[in-house]
Amino acid sequence: MELRLRGLTHLDPLAVPLPHGTEVTTRVDRVLGERRVPQGAVGRVVGSAGAELDVMLVGVGVVRYRRDELVPRKTGQVRHAERRSAAWDALLPGVVLEAVVGSRAWGLAHEGSDTDRRGVFALPFPWTTGLAEPPRDLVSTDGSASYWEVEKAIRQALRADPNTLELLFVRTAEARDEIGAWILEARAAFVSSAIYGSFGRYALSQLKRLSQAHRLAEHRERVLDWLSDDPALSLDDVARKLAAISPRAAPTEADRELQAKEYIKQLYRSLHDQGLLPARDFASLAAFARKGRASLDPARDLRPKNAYNLVRLIATAIRWLRDGEVDLVVQGDLRETLLAIKTGAWPLDRTIELAESMTPELEAARLATKLPPHPDVPRADALLRRVREEIARRHVAAAPGPLGKDAPPAPVAVWDEGDAGRARGDDERRDEG
Repeated sequence: MELRLRGLTHLDPLAVPLPHGTEVTTRVDRVLGERRVPQGAVGRVVGSAGAELDVMLVGVGVVRYRRDELVPRKTGQVRHAERRSAAWDALLPGVVLEAVVGSRAWGLAHEGSDTDRRGVFALPFPWTTGLAEPPRDLVSTDGSASYWEVEKAIRQALRADPNTLELLFVRTAEARDEIGAWILEARAAFVSSAIYGSFGRYALSQLKRLSQAHRLAEHRERVLDWLSDDPALSLDDVARKLAAISPRAAPTEADRELQAKEYIKQLYRSLHDQGLLPARDFASLAAFARKGRASLDPARDLRPKNAYNLVRLIATAIRWLRDGEVDLVVQGDLRETLLAIKTGAWPLDRTIELAESMTPELEAARLATKLPPHPDVPRADALLRRVREEIARRHVAAAPGPLGKDAPPAPVAVWDEGDAGRARGDDERRDEG
């Protein structure tokens, strides 16, 4: 059972936080140059600036609104935002380990770089004993800070999750409680040759996706031009036109047209994921070609997201596997290369070639590594038990602090109509079966 809210009468849709990614509806008209964006426009929160929010509106682009000019589009998002905010306020004092991560920790930041924080928090003992499922993540409204519950962090580290291992091994990692110090002392237990897959092979898989995204942009403008000039064109019509000019090899003409059709489908799916299309379909793409292209960011494909981080991950895997230890601060020629990629001085094709050229070195490091094949699970288990026992001790002893006498009240599980509806639905589906 999840902790659920008893109805929504106590929630004000104009007051609940709107985390990045929340779908919203606008409550006011907005004039942008000669264009009027009416109230009721649908978008997604993509940024914040003080009391104002940046919203990516479908077919328009990014527009700034005050908080009271927006409402969450779905009831579920109101619930999510309220729970996320309440968990953040209640449990943030229980953070036991924290670090500045990202470009500032890697030595790749510039003056305008964001400051991202990641860490681990502990749940007060009463939060773990009832029916209500406690939060396993704490995330700030703007997404710049996120923390995992101790057990979740340990399980992620055992899987050699890159984000978790970087939190444990980055120079900025700082214990804010003795529990955090215990985690740092045991961090070697999580290191294994699985880094090859979670860092290196993961990065190479992202490279493949990046290559696909790059190809997706190759003929985008041409397709949009065709649809703008001739709204009557069907998906098959556009696919035939694209197949006639595409340089991609195919066994037959039918295969070329099938490839072209798949490309067009990828295009409208991508634009939908960017918040530019209201639906993932060809009709939305055609409408966008006629009316929404002003919201398209032409520079998007020139600065592929996380391209430099992909190369950094591969280089990190190589060093860690080869040397048995790692310093996550990037130095020397690699640092200059990564900064060149990050600032756009390198074209994407060159970055992809560099990453591919590192593959043999990655494979050699895997074969020669002295890292253990598996993490030290017994040691990790002992760590978690020690943490749980310490949390229980502080609770029983009413020790000072957020895990003892100053702990926030534990959530109480309550029945919610959403539970009833889901239960009825489950019963009906079983009856139908």
